[in-house]
Amino acid sequence: MNFSLKKIGPGLLFAGAAIGVSHLVQSTRAGADFGFGLIWALLLVNIFKYPFFQFGPRYAMATGETLLDGYKRLGKGVLVSYFILTSATMFTIQTAVTIVTAGLAKSIFDSYFSISIELWTVIILTICFCILIIGKYTFLDKLMKFIIITLTISTVVAVGFAFQGPMQAPSLTQVFPNVLEFGFLIAFMGWMPAPLDISVWHSIWAIEKQKTEKDYNVNSTLFDFNVGYFTTIILGLGFLSLGALVMFKSGEIFSSKAGEFSNQLISMYTKSLGSWSYILIAIAAFTTMFSTTLTTLDASPRALAKTTELLFGNILKRPYLLWILILILGTVLIFFYFQSDMILLIKIATVLSFLTAPFYAIINYRLISSHHTPKKWQPSTMLHIMSWLGILFLIGFSIWYLTIL
Repeated sequence: MNFSLKKIGPGLLFAGAAIGVSHLVQSTRAGADFGFGLIWALLLVNIFKYPFFQFGPRYAMATGETLLDGYKRLGKGVLVSYFILTSATMFTIQTAVTIVTAGLAKSIFDSYFSISIELWTVIILTICFCILIIGKYTFLDKLMKFIIITLTISTVVAVGFAFQGPMQAPSLTQVFPNVLEFGFLIAFMGWMPAPLDISVWHSIWAIEKQKTEKDYNVNSTLFDFNVGYFTTIILGLGFLSLGALVMFKSGEIFSSKAGEFSNQLISMYTKSLGSWSYILIAIAAFTTMFSTTLTTLDASPRALAKTTELLFGNILKRPYLLWILILILGTVLIFFYFQSDMILLIKIATVLSFLTAPFYAIINYRLISSHHTPKKWQPSTMLHIMSWLGILFLIGFSIWYLTIL
């Protein structure tokens, strides 16, 4: 089958949402603290989460409805649980990605015009709001192709130069963090490559894509998904490598403040790679976080608008607009409270995502394996096995983390 670039869309939106804090912050920190020692964790969590992410677009194109419609078919309680979990976590997720984006904007543009990180937050959220309300899905789809291509090229080039630099590459010996470091491991895997509820977002984007691309079907959505998913893995390894090659054993300690963290991140790269690399690293870092801020601001309100409709009917005239405004307001309020401790906020958001992952894994697997999904598009034997192993992996690590708190 011939896949044109026009048929690529939701997969890159997935990549745009996924490649953010998990890559720029957590993967870089993993490389800086452990060298290449956590590659095993990065690869394992991507392998075990793969089926549950893939089930989102697979179900959407096989049935013509979103995962949220499917959750309701499994029972109203499942959809209510999703509504509660999303309402409880979306503000910390949005704030975590926005605070890093604002910090990078201040770091990059501070020499041109001095704007506080608080004002940068408002500016970034306003720009994203205008893009989503004026441009809608079609513009977001086109913009993300440009952002992901730019991000991929700049990151790969930066990694290539880092490997050719004078620094000595750390050992490839894999390590398992001790009890004190275990919290970081859970946080690292929580958003690697992304929280599992993004599978719901992906199913919604797939339905939106089909409205503009009529022959967008199950086969094309699976190809699209794989392009986006494997891009996140490659870039995750890229950012971990940058952290390992540039920062490992440097003695540098990351600041918990967004602005200072961003300055550290960019300056450490440019010191090691050369001043010429500043623009390359700046572009890679900012496009990483801006794409995540944009896609998460679109997805959570879109999902909650659909959930509200399924649970309560059409009681709201413009639910998507209302949820975006609620999310922006909540983000700004949390931002002003947590801005002095970015690392803590990120840890809270990522750990919450990991602890809720078994819920999404189980209900996605139940739905795709049920009679609600046409038999032709139910999982293969290999996907069944991967799903069982993935559920055990996510539950096991969650219980282990809770027992050592």
